[in-house]
Amino acid sequence: MAKAKTVFFCKECGYESSKWLGQCPGCKQWDTFVEEPVVKKSISASGYRNNTEPILLSSVKSETESRISSGIGELDRVLGGGIVPGSLVLVGGDPGIGKSTLLLQTCREIVNQGKKVIYITGEESKGQIKMRAERLGAFSGELLLLCETNLDLIEDVINKHKPEIVVIDSIQTMYKEDISSAPGSVSQVREATGALMHMAKGTGITIFIIGHVTKEGMVAGPRVLEHMVDTVLYFEGDNFASYRVLRAVKNRFGSTNEIGVFEMRSSGLAEVKNPSEYMLTGRPVGEPGSVVTASIEGTRPILVEIQALTSSTSFNMPRRTAAGTDYNRVNLLMAVLEKRLGIQLGDCDAYVNVAGGMRITEPALDLAIVSAILSSFRNKAINGNTIIFGEVGLTGEVRAVNMADQRVAEAAKMGFETCILPLANKGKIKAPEGIKLVGVKNIGEVLQYIKEYS
Repeated sequence: MAKAKTVFFCKECGYESSKWLGQCPGCKQWDTFVEEPVVKKSISASGYRNNTEPILLSSVKSETESRISSGIGELDRVLGGGIVPGSLVLVGGDPGIGKSTLLLQTCREIVNQGKKVIYITGEESKGQIKMRAERLGAFSGELLLLCETNLDLIEDVINKHKPEIVVIDSIQTMYKEDISSAPGSVSQVREATGALMHMAKGTGITIFIIGHVTKEGMVAGPRVLEHMVDTVLYFEGDNFASYRVLRAVKNRFGSTNEIGVFEMRSSGLAEVKNPSEYMLTGRPVGEPGSVVTASIEGTRPILVEIQALTSSTSFNMPRRTAAGTDYNRVNLLMAVLEKRLGIQLGDCDAYVNVAGGMRITEPALDLAIVSAILSSFRNKAINGNTIIFGEVGLTGEVRAVNMADQRVAEAAKMGFETCILPLANKGKIKAPEGIKLVGVKNIGEVLQYIKEYS
């Protein structure tokens, strides 16, 4: 009897090789190859065939996709305005972060609109889903629930009931009978996602799939999984914080810069309509090293607090720590302070933190980080009604940033009275009522302002 042919796959990126390799040539990870049997599948096995004749681009009619509201404003924002029929959406996140809760709440809102939804779980029993549903609130519509992991049977159920939305929880538990490898393996995950993709495109059903993540924060299984789906959403958050951030890292139907902010409560996830107010709650006023800045996430301005602490070091090499922002960027800004202003930080430990657990790396935070370090080093507090943003160059100049008018408008809405911003931006925007704009060209002017108004 002929021996079954096998190949080796990389668990991280899906790279295929005829022999085992210690390091993956694709993603450069070590010891990630696993041996699995070759899957021989007919090209026409999907059952969904389109016209194979090419047509002229000019003859194609432009169509705006009709979207379905999820009933959750923050989710609609991240998806680009709503759910696109026939799309395949991957939702990833750490265990216990709230992926299943978010999608079950989405199912509740959609069935309450009179639409048919099937929630398919391979990890929990029907009783567990029922307990979570009772905690989230009443379902006025009928939600179909299926506990199954055999994808062939799942396809039959979907074709029979023809729902508008399907949720798969999770893709790592699904398997196809014609593949001998175990559920969660590279072959099973790839083939299962491929079958769901053909189903979504061929029937117009929107399918949400939940994917586990590795300890590195990537979706478990081959990275090709992210290339096959239309949208990839990551649910982020600190286990010690109550807020959660939903971020799109891939979206064929909208922007990848939008985020949705939620708060985890006993009754489920609640939308945070004003993230700036939420992030600034409890901030110290009149304390050295605390500065408020404005960041842009997609089209939404969010005010966050930058905290810095400098103290004399007890070691030969001072310690540098950055939480929530780029560590190398903080070291660069401290070098600019030493070179351009003569501030001697070589004998000081320095700690920089974006309060609230947010991670922001855009250059517009540079001026706030510099101001917070100067405030802590000189032990002088910056006026609590002042907001600071701008990019800092290696020569100490303050460069313009994008969407400055939205940042200033958000600061005025939150009650701030003074805004320190790049001089190049000041001349292009009109100050809202109640806020004073201070334009600066270099970090020396910022230092002078701190001396005068702190």
